[in-house]
Amino acid sequence: MHFSESLKKNRDFQIVYRSGKSYANRLLVMYVLKNGLEKNRLGISVSKKVGNSVVRHHVTRLLRESYRLHEEMFNSGLDIVVIARAGAKNASYHEIESALLHLGNLHKITNDTEKKMESK
Repeated sequence: MHFSESLKKNRDFQIVYRSGKSYANRLLVMYVLKNGLEKNRLGISVSKKVGNSVVRHHVTRLLRESYRLHEEMFNSGLDIVVIARAGAKNASYHEIESALLHLGNLHKITNDTEKKMESK
């Protein structure tokens, strides 16, 4: 993640949960809050409801890679928390990527000048 950092502290997650705006689809929930910085901070949360540690780590890697490849599409100065839902454990990379971009479009935090991802 060239333009972004990770959100690591529980306190930072709680601020985004309390003050941020959220949208969801069947695979993911995304909270977004302006952070006043020049870069984005991405937090990923995958609970035990999704699966064991191997499955949770796999979903985390898919989310991080999806964001990394499309991070130039996202506006700067945001704290973004992505929560994986239980359905994400069986999802492919392309489904995760599509869900992430869908939520970015709902939040209106993606640049429309970038080429939109082709539908399946």
